[in-house]
Amino acid sequence: MKPFAYVKPADVTGAVRAISDEPGAKFLGGGTNLVDLMREGVEQPDTVVDVTGLPLDTVGELPGGVLRIGALVRNSTLAADERVRARFPVLSQALLSGASAQLRNMATVGGNLLQRTRCPYFYDHAAACNKREPGGGCDALGGFNRSHAVLGVSGSCIAAHPSDMCVALAALDAVIEVESVRGTRRIPMTDFHRLPGDTPEVETELAPDELVTAVELSPAPVAIRSRYRKVRDRASYAFALVSVAAALEVRDGTVTAARLALGGLAAKPWRAHEAERILLGGPASEESFTRAAEAELAGADVRPGNAFKVHLARATIVATLRELNTGEGPGKDRA
Repeated sequence: MKPFAYVKPADVTGAVRAISDEPGAKFLGGGTNLVDLMREGVEQPDTVVDVTGLPLDTVGELPGGVLRIGALVRNSTLAADERVRARFPVLSQALLSGASAQLRNMATVGGNLLQRTRCPYFYDHAAACNKREPGGGCDALGGFNRSHAVLGVSGSCIAAHPSDMCVALAALDAVIEVESVRGTRRIPMTDFHRLPGDTPEVETELAPDELVTAVELSPAPVAIRSRYRKVRDRASYAFALVSVAAALEVRDGTVTAARLALGGLAAKPWRAHEAERILLGGPASEESFTRAAEAELAGADVRPGNAFKVHLARATIVATLRELNTGEGPGKDRA
């Protein structure tokens, strides 16, 4: 590991000043991703700014029922919060499906937002990776790409985003608050992460000197009836091949509100706008659910190793919507 300086500021102002003064600095929260990347030599900050002492570790309620979640709230704490479980069950379920209990006790909300891909070529210095070394190429394109993305990909990168929490936040229209020496900025969750294009190394809209301070969730009646379904190779501590965060409101057999986001399929949490458009105002039926899923996946760009994801995603979307419509299924009591 490359030697680095260590700073632990006492407040947010000190933290953003420290990162602004050191262009090669990185913020450290729970460390469950950054420390691994530093050990592998993928991340090599000159300075680590430890933000664990900042007062950003609580879940509060704002006027109008908005939940304000501090960036240092632990994943396990957020998953267990009664307000989250009651109002946004999809978020609690997503958090509980991620990593192990030990890691959830360490990982923070802000860190989860910023975690980087688990593409094996990204970690392998002997492999070509545009995300790690811009302009170096992408060995995943013709290599082992079973876990890789099929939506929003480019000729530069097909790595998939690893987070479960972020998929739920995308479905819930969360807003991310960030702070820098220039002031406070608010970024919609669906705009926070970027697709690879020609610059896969630029993964979010966050400037290098900005600190994530909070996530805000506005109340939404449809979110109360929501579910997170994750398909993976093993039941514990595995990243999603496909995941679905869905919320559905049905009245007299007609879909009156729908939220849908997909994980494991793109370089960012994928908000399924086309599927939502087809669902809204249509019948809550197997045929309608299938048509919406197929429309969302019509633009998939597959390789031999990951072509199965299209069928798997279609089946997972339909199954999740069916469970929400009937109130049955294996995810009913997961939160």
